[in-house]
Order: sequence, then C-alpha cells, then structure tokens
Amino acid sequence: MKILLAGYNLDYDLIRTLKDKSGLQQDLTPETISAAYARISRSPKPVNELREISRKEVDKARQSNRNIVFEMGHSSVAEHAVFNIDVIGVSRLLVEEIEKFRLCSFMEKSQRYVLFNKDFVVPEEIKQANLTDLFTETVQMQNDYYHALYEKLRPYIFDKHKTLAENPANKSLLEGWAKEDARYVISLATETQLGMTINARNLELMLRRLAALPSAEAQGYSKKLFAATKDIAPSLIRYTQATDYDKFTRQNLRSLASVLLQTNSSGYKKISAAQLISFSPAADNRIAAALLFSSSDINYSQCLKMVGKMTPRRKRAFFKTAFENLQAHDAVLRELENVDLQFELILSASCFAQLKRHRMSTIIAQEYDPQLGVTIPPAVREIGQQKNFMEIMRHTKNAYEQIKTKSPLAAGYVLTNAHRKRVLMKFNVRELYHLARLRADAHAQWDIRDLTEKMLKLAKKVMPLTLIMACGKDNFPQLFKKTFPGK
Repeated sequence: MKILLAGYNLDYDLIRTLKDKSGLQQDLTPETISAAYARISRSPKPVNELREISRKEVDKARQSNRNIVFEMGHSSVAEHAVFNIDVIGVSRLLVEEIEKFRLCSFMEKSQRYVLFNKDFVVPEEIKQANLTDLFTETVQMQNDYYHALYEKLRPYIFDKHKTLAENPANKSLLEGWAKEDARYVISLATETQLGMTINARNLELMLRRLAALPSAEAQGYSKKLFAATKDIAPSLIRYTQATDYDKFTRQNLRSLASVLLQTNSSGYKKISAAQLISFSPAADNRIAAALLFSSSDINYSQCLKMVGKMTPRRKRAFFKTAFENLQAHDAVLRELENVDLQFELILSASCFAQLKRHRMSTIIAQEYDPQLGVTIPPAVREIGQQKNFMEIMRHTKNAYEQIKTKSPLAAGYVLTNAHRKRVLMKFNVRELYHLARLRADAHAQWDIRDLTEKMLKLAKKVMPLTLIMACGKDNFPQLFKKTFPGK
C-alpha cells in the first residue's frame, strides 16, 4: 500500500506571490489533477506519474478534460478541481440562494456573534423603480432600532445570567445572546460575507442557476463569480449561461398556480409551526428489517416477515443492540436512511438561516410572507420592547406593500429576520438524528431549538423505537442512562 499527498488548497495570494518570485510561466491549475485522475481508468501508469505528465502538458490535460467531461459526459472528473471563494458584500436574501447547493461548503458571518454595522444592499430593482428613499429610510430605521435594542438586551441578559456573568470568559457568550435577539429587526438586505469551498462541477451549476434568477443581485453574483474563476480552470467550466429550463420553469409554474388559486381559492389557512405531513409507514419495522438485512444473509422481504413476528420486547431489545455503544457525537447507522419524514414548517428568517444549512435534507421554501406574522424573541417581550418591536414591523410591512406594487421581485429585501415563510422539509431518520444532536441541544439558538424539538416530538410518536436515542447532545448522557440503566 502507498498513500501519496496529491495536493491541498493554498491561499491564492500566496500562489501568485510564489509564481511571481519563481518566474514560473506554466499555468498553476487544478485541471492537471482532474486530468490525471480521469486517466486512471484507462492507463496502466501509477497515478503519481499521470499527475506529473499532466503538469508538464497543461494544454493536453485541458483538452483531455474537455473530451472526458463535455464530450463523453463524465462530469464527476470536474469534482477533483476545488476552489475556495471569498464572497463579500452580498445580501442575506441572496445567501439563501447561494447556500441551496448541497455539495458545497459554506462559512457565513454570523449575526449571532458579530454586531452588524449599517451596511446593506440596495437592489437594482429598487433604484429603477425610484423607491430608493423609501427603502433606505425603512432599513435605516430597522438598523437604528437594532443597535438600540442590543443596548437594552445586553444588560438584561447579563443580569438574568448573573452566575455566568461573573466569569469574564462568558462575556462573548452573553453578548452573543443579546445580538442574536436584536438581529430579528434587521433586514434581509443586510450585507454579509461568507467563505465558500466548491468543486468545478458545482461551480458551473451555480453559475448557471444564479444567472437564471430574475434578481439583478443574483445575476451580478454569477457574472463576478465567473470572472474570478474562468481563467483558472477553463477546461472544466463551460456551460455558464442560464438555460430556458432554469429561467422559465418556476416562472411558468407560478403563473399557473396563480390561475388555479383564483379559481379554487379556499382562503388562508394557518397551520402550526411544525406539522408532520407524511412519514414512512411501519417505520420501526422497516428499520429493524434493514438492520436485520445488513446483519444476515436473507433477503429484505424475509427480514420484514421476521420483524413482523417479533414480540414488542424482542423488537425493543433489537433496537437497543443497535444503539448500546452509541456516543453523543457518533453518526447513527446508515440503515436509518431507509425511512423518511416530511414536515410543513412556518419559521422566521432567522430560524431558516440555520435550518437551510442542513442541505442533505430536501428543503422547498416559499417567499417570505408578512401575512404569516413575525417571530418576537422572548427576551424582547421580557424587557418590555414588544410594542416598539411591532411598530418597526408595521413600518416594514407598509414599505413592503408599497415596494411590492412597483417592484415585486425586490420587496423581500426590506423584510426582517423576524418575518416568516413556509417550508416543506423532507429527510430520512439518520438526518433527523443529526439535526436533533445539533439543534435540540441547549447551546443551540432558541428559535431553531424550539422548532427542532417540535419536529422530534411529532416524529417520536410514529417511530418511537427508531428514535429512541434522538436528542440534543446535552441531554444524551441522561437519555442513555435511562435507556441503558446497567451500562
């Protein structure tokens, strides 16, 4: 066996400095690794030799990539070229579109830990509709109240948690709690930044999808992202223009949906914050059968029959065997991916900002809708700021309605982190375990913790054995002791 380091990501400024100092004329590109790996399947040469050949013959490597990726259709070759991208000065609303790409990695400036300044994006659509004054006045009003609210929340939080406040090491934590509640009043136009790691295959897809959105900010992002990367790996990034499918499908569906709603309107129906819409039937039996299948040599149909004949006591013991060595940070067995749950949620923008990071689930979101109301942080009520908070929300809703009349595509920018949207979310049970460990934990932000606990409670009713150890990390020792008293 031989393991060789083929490469790793370096800061681009360092790469340019090293290239300038060395006088190297050769292109430094991840395309050579893609080309070398693509040749593995058809060449008897060791892969380290293939990489050496690609480095010496960059033009040939690029031509090889074009043939394999675009002519032969083996797009996975492009996944071996990876980029690290700084994204600066984008709106929180656009970030929701950027972070839809589930096979990328993102790290975003957090409104929980950073006290934001008054920087915000003014959409081009707002300028063209002559709504700049209304928009900026509304956002500035939100920002002024954000800073005022933080100054009121900070001493309240420190006083409420006096024991924690006695230790100077907890200062940042407590200030963070004040920031995370104050942020509910700032707009989705607020500027932020993120670090993004993305392979060439997903980069090309992102360029195409963002170019297809009607938003001027999204289209501008696509153009600038292409400009920053096009010369680094030209053989792997070719189809960057918006397709008709991406441009028109959702637009046409919205038009048709509008007609259907006019003829079949049943009025607005409010649902609870979390509603279990569907789930795999006989989930506990299906998971037990999957566990039996992977641990034996019989077919799945036989496994189901055997599980169906188990007594409740034996079935519970079977599940306990699957979990008895589980620790708080372990990922549960892959067999748990065999059953699904689907929820309809109503949640704040602040909550959605965290939920959307669980990209292995399927998340379908509507636009933000002021008719769904707003989420008020409990601490805001506790310090007597509910009236002032709601006054900001009323001003915001009025501005939203005025903007929507003239520029419907840009109206969402003026809404706040408190505003809500409907989300359809589907995931398997293994993902629910991950969600619960992270978001039902005491250290999780209260909004998403409340939502996760509601989902978990509903899910446990329909598959109690499968979810016997699903909980937040902080509660894991207690639950484990209760489930396995002898261990």
